[in-house]
Amino acid sequence: MSSDGADRRLRSRTSSWTGSQKSAGQSSQPRLASKRAALDDGRAWSSGGSSSSSAVTALSQGKKRAALSSLSNSANVPAMRATVTPKSQIVVTKPKSRGLHEKKALKKVSKPVVKAVAIESVPDKSDSVAEVRVENLESPAVKADPQAVLSLERKTVQSLYISREPKETELQQGVASSNSIDASLKDIDAGIKDPQMCGLYATDIYQHLRMAELKRRPSTNFMEFIQQDINPGMRGILVDWLVEVAEEYKLVPDTLYLTVSYIDRFLSANVVSRQRLQLLGVSCMLIASKYEEICAPQVEEFCYITDNTYSKSELVDMERQVLCQLRFELTTPTIKTFIRRFMRAAQAAYQLEFLGNYLAELSLVEYSFLKYMPSMIAASAVFLARLTHNPAAKPWDATLSRYTRYKASELSECVADMYDLQRNIKGCGLPATREKYKQHKFKCVSSLQPPVLAPEHFQDDA
Repeated sequence: MSSDGADRRLRSRTSSWTGSQKSAGQSSQPRLASKRAALDDGRAWSSGGSSSSSAVTALSQGKKRAALSSLSNSANVPAMRATVTPKSQIVVTKPKSRGLHEKKALKKVSKPVVKAVAIESVPDKSDSVAEVRVENLESPAVKADPQAVLSLERKTVQSLYISREPKETELQQGVASSNSIDASLKDIDAGIKDPQMCGLYATDIYQHLRMAELKRRPSTNFMEFIQQDINPGMRGILVDWLVEVAEEYKLVPDTLYLTVSYIDRFLSANVVSRQRLQLLGVSCMLIASKYEEICAPQVEEFCYITDNTYSKSELVDMERQVLCQLRFELTTPTIKTFIRRFMRAAQAAYQLEFLGNYLAELSLVEYSFLKYMPSMIAASAVFLARLTHNPAAKPWDATLSRYTRYKASELSECVADMYDLQRNIKGCGLPATREKYKQHKFKCVSSLQPPVLAPEHFQDDA
């Protein structure tokens, strides 16, 4: 990487749209006269042909809106023509006037009942009156029957029930039941003021992400069965170099995690030579930066960081191949997606959060960690970070078990592999991540050493 990296700034993409508005001529649209005025002017329409034509011309004048091709444009829809029904076809049905007794009964029904909870039924002889069904209101069978009306009133009031307190809607009950937690556990979504955190729907969102990580998961053995010219060591060198690129261009962590995810998903189905492996890496980072960054580095900058090994056309062509292979399914839950929520459940301080991010980033370099789900790697990073930060405390509790949906016993294998990675037992010679987290802005968490793992650390709560 060149020493003049400080001079390479990210060029923000700005675009301005300039438009011109055409001032429409002011034309006063005549108001339509009222119905009575229209009737008075009927003579003028019938007698004077010139006056009627001038009136039509005046009505047709006014502001005209340019027609759009969109189907949603209401100006394109032709106005509905008024249909005049012949007078001979109009049928007016007038209900017969109700009797005096019926009016009194209706007044009784209209009285509001405020505190009534249940009304005892009082049998009456009129309740046995047979119901009369008629199809024509002009039929002689329709007569004012006071007893039938009183019976109908009594049955209607008996079926009424007015609650003293309003009930919750079914939607509110469903959300409350899905988010209900044990009183002894801390609700990490309560009291969230940031609307973008979506505290009310956080449980459902992460449940969906757990299903999505299964769908977008790369193959765990593509190096053994798909690739022919590259090996896990070359993949590790590429990821280690991408960590430096992300740090140089000050990209957000999600961009790095997405980049590695896109690389593994592409390698799971396509044979790539070692000469084009770096081209695949920068192409995936270009896609991820477009997805995550506000001001993403441009194509020329990615060509520059490869020492112009690849041309702009080659980079764009590889970008197209990656997008087609991914079927444009770019929204992928990564380790970073889950570790944010798990750290919130752990009530992590800054040093603990940096330590968890450091352990999670170390796993990106290792090909062997593809056998674990991103959510499991995130939970294991929180487990080992808590153990390293405070060896005397229990690294796992009921709150973490609930929000991660992993028991301590289920994390034992992944934590053991991450423990060896933290202590660098294999002597990995890829220093980018370790050097990155030796900085003071990350509290120098890469220099911390974990205690000895014990079997009691993975005992589940009763």
